[in-house]
Amino acid sequence: MISEHMQKILNIGLVPLVVLDNVKDAVPLAKALVAGGIPIAEVTFRTSVGGDVIAKMAQEVPEILVGAGTVHDVEHAIEAVEKGAKFIVSPGLNPQVVQWCIEHNIDVLPGTVTPSDIELALSFGLEICKFFPAEAYGGVKTLKALAGPFANIKFMPTGGVNEQNMNDYLALSNVVAIGGSFMLPTKLVKEHKWEEITKLCKSILTKSIRTA
Repeated sequence: MISEHMQKILNIGLVPLVVLDNVKDAVPLAKALVAGGIPIAEVTFRTSVGGDVIAKMAQEVPEILVGAGTVHDVEHAIEAVEKGAKFIVSPGLNPQVVQWCIEHNIDVLPGTVTPSDIELALSFGLEICKFFPAEAYGGVKTLKALAGPFANIKFMPTGGVNEQNMNDYLALSNVVAIGGSFMLPTKLVKEHKWEEITKLCKSILTKSIRTA
């Protein structure tokens, strides 16, 4: 059964990947995403302030759906949820992380890329997984091939997905959303060009076959 939070992701079909070095950027970035019509943020633990960024966004911008990315272990999953994350994303499938999320009714999108990964995900009863790194593992062609034997699972491709190929992915029946940093170019974030990020998000929404 798809949760309310996952349904929001499915409705928009776009999950911006957030990598911040400064907690002060959390609130203006979240507000820029909301204004741009993509009120979703997968805040990664690639930097030391990931948990604090999640907390800031969740507390001060309630309109945004905040999740945690690059979650490698249960400890980070617990930290993320305690700080306000509503979904967990990981680059691979860590059984302990998946089990903890299931037991605590937290949406989890573990990374899968091989049939064996997908079989393991199915054994946990998962309906949606991350497909990562998408382009490096055959992208659209591979996802089309997986649709036959794995008709009961959907994917969120991330890794090499961009504005130019996003609709190739979104057109697939087994793709529910795409993730990536292309909605938040590093240069714009570093230079605090929040209005330009808002404009870019709006532009991407108009080009997306899911929301155009």
